[in-house]
Amino acid sequence: MFSGIYARGGTAAAVSGQAWLQAMLDSEAALARACAREGLIPSGAAEAIAAACVAERFDLEAIGRGAADHATPVVPLVRALRERVGSEFAEQVHLGATSQDILDTAAMLVSSRALGVMLDDARAAARAAARLAEEHRATVMSGRTLLQQALPTSFGLRAAGWLVGIHEAIVHLEDVRQHQLAVQMGGPVGVRSPAIAAGVAAELRLAEPVVPWDTIRVRVAMLAGAVGTLTGVLAKLARDVTLLAQNEVGEVREGGGGDRGASTAMAHKRNQVAAVSVIACARRVPGLVATILSSMEQEHERAAGAWQAEWGTLSDLLALAGSTASWGRELLEHLEVDVDRMRENLGRLAAAGVAEAADPDSHLGASSELIDRALTAAGP
Repeated sequence: MFSGIYARGGTAAAVSGQAWLQAMLDSEAALARACAREGLIPSGAAEAIAAACVAERFDLEAIGRGAADHATPVVPLVRALRERVGSEFAEQVHLGATSQDILDTAAMLVSSRALGVMLDDARAAARAAARLAEEHRATVMSGRTLLQQALPTSFGLRAAGWLVGIHEAIVHLEDVRQHQLAVQMGGPVGVRSPAIAAGVAAELRLAEPVVPWDTIRVRVAMLAGAVGTLTGVLAKLARDVTLLAQNEVGEVREGGGGDRGASTAMAHKRNQVAAVSVIACARRVPGLVATILSSMEQEHERAAGAWQAEWGTLSDLLALAGSTASWGRELLEHLEVDVDRMRENLGRLAAAGVAEAADPDSHLGASSELIDRALTAAGP
């Protein structure tokens, strides 16, 4: 019912049950190949296991039901995978691994794939903000503090601020994706040879951890924080749009045409759909980030409940953040700016005797310099 708002773009599919299943199977395949390279199983067994690791060949719902008997979907998955590869290679499946190895590695793989889609949308949003900054470097408007008209600025500078915020969030998220999304292959209590983790990391193109991180959940927390930061900056610019689009202000509006944003009761209204949807998605994110952070307190070498709380939370968090990025991209790519209305509203400051408003263009030199700095910092 609500997926059009909360599951927009490609990220939702990247965190679906089917995507998690494939990521767990990819982790099992990578484990088998890493074991073969270390001489722990025959290479033929590894290839047979890898060939069987295709999500469409498994019953997702049955594995989900089986998870209820073990507090993890890995147990029924491994059972099904052993049946599929047959008795000859069944004992080589999941060799030396624990359920957490597979689920944590799958979580990092799911996250990496989801971030790829999310970052594409975020980069497009940044490019749109850069275009607005360049096009409107000489568009004067009233700056507003505490929701009141303050002094003259330019809309280009406002857009440049959006650009820098998105860019900084992207840089942070890219760093997390490259360095923090690491495999988990420590075995039952974290003492497995690091060679296996190195092999799996190479197969899956994930980071190799210094040591197993079973109950040290810094990586998941950093991921959640970076995702939350991106949604926060997109929510800020969406809020700006809702305020500037009010009838009494009328300085921007969303494009789209047709009956987009129409009201069921008031024919004269045109609601700002993308901005509202960004804010709706982003409003749900901090609670999910808090759940991830609260799950960092875990017992000994395996958590009893806190780890299990991460899985669905992480999926929801990534889906909502991806939806926010998709909506934010659309918002900025189709934003319409009313230059004349901005200058008209600014005229009220001049009428009120604010000296700076009498010659607002005199401020454009400094504004333009700041815009150039933003464009340079954010890159092409």
